[in-house]
Amino acid sequence: MENLQVYKFGGASVKDAAAILNLQKIVQMHQGPLLIVVSAMGKTTNALEEIYDLAYRGEEYRLKLGELEEFHRTVAGALLEAWEVDIVLNEYLDELRQHLRQIQLAPADYDQQYDQVVSYGELLSSRIVAWALGTNWQDSRGLIRTDQTWREARVNWADTEAALWGMLRTKGGPPMAQVPVVTQGFIGQASDGRTTTLGREGSDYTAAILAYCLRAESVTIWKDVPGLLNADPKIFPDTVRYSEISYRETIEMAYYGASVIHPKTLKPLADRGIPLRVKSFLDPEAPGTLIHDCQHPTLAPAYIRKTDQCLLSFSSKDFAFVSEENLEVIFGALAQAKLKINVMQNSAISFSVCTDFSERRVNLLLDLLREQFTLHYNTGLTLFTIKNYTPASLAQLTVGKHLLLEQRTRNTFQFVCTA
Repeated sequence: MENLQVYKFGGASVKDAAAILNLQKIVQMHQGPLLIVVSAMGKTTNALEEIYDLAYRGEEYRLKLGELEEFHRTVAGALLEAWEVDIVLNEYLDELRQHLRQIQLAPADYDQQYDQVVSYGELLSSRIVAWALGTNWQDSRGLIRTDQTWREARVNWADTEAALWGMLRTKGGPPMAQVPVVTQGFIGQASDGRTTTLGREGSDYTAAILAYCLRAESVTIWKDVPGLLNADPKIFPDTVRYSEISYRETIEMAYYGASVIHPKTLKPLADRGIPLRVKSFLDPEAPGTLIHDCQHPTLAPAYIRKTDQCLLSFSSKDFAFVSEENLEVIFGALAQAKLKINVMQNSAISFSVCTDFSERRVNLLLDLLREQFTLHYNTGLTLFTIKNYTPASLAQLTVGKHLLLEQRTRNTFQFVCTA
């Protein structure tokens, strides 16, 4: 679609009624076809995860669910007429209650049922935003077609592109040519109709999928920071904004855990040469950061911090070398437990990996491997990555810390330490 732009608004930009009114001002500044992707409001995803976990364990969840419902009704009530609030919210709140009752009665596959519950954050927020803007609403589950890899669904690109172009051919002409269309990030649909999710913070990825399939002119991610920074300003003082940065450099930063952009976002955009802008919804006129195919001199060091890490070490029980056959077994078990490696290191008789900690997934991994290997693990750790490191940046970040593992390449230094 000619001149189409995709705007993605994260949880902070739709966290309350004032934030949604600010979003409305940004949208009104835009001229031309516009597709708007929104995340769940504020900390809704965290709340839904807690509610789901309570229901799955057979514990009382209704108080937490009532708090979540009241929050959404309060926000919607500040933006809409009273009669509109029920129209916007009741259908999905009723569906959510039904899912939770069924899960408590018959808990089944944890990840599959997770997707059915946690997806309601985006469904509720997008309905509120669309009604507040007085614009079209589109259920992204009818557009983003995926497999059944629960919580990390893989996109069926051919079916997704066909569904998107089918939407544009609806009677009355392309809807985005007249008024913007609001849809959800993070969620899709498997071939059997069940809801899937694309991974935590996956709304950025949704925006990239839509832009790729529709040949959009650009994507803009609206954040509460002035652009892509070299560090989290809540943790590191004196951050630097990158005014321009290449796809490749940004992909590596996202892979290592930079929180501004979801790791899968860049590849579809780079494949089509679609530029990505990161801008501040607090200062929409500010330049932000342009991410595209470009060359630039060495950038300021980027500091990336990942908390709640787990360091797992595997060693052979008979003191034999850790061979390629051993590694094949370990990698297979990690994949089965859905634990992603953030950094790894091996010695003659041991192999260590650092992953995000999930008690349930780590216990599954231990069950899979304890007969073949001696296993040790530490939790509550922090992984630091310095991209484009310098001697000064190494000294600054490692001073006073107890390092359990460290690894260095030409441009990147990583270490795991006690929190």
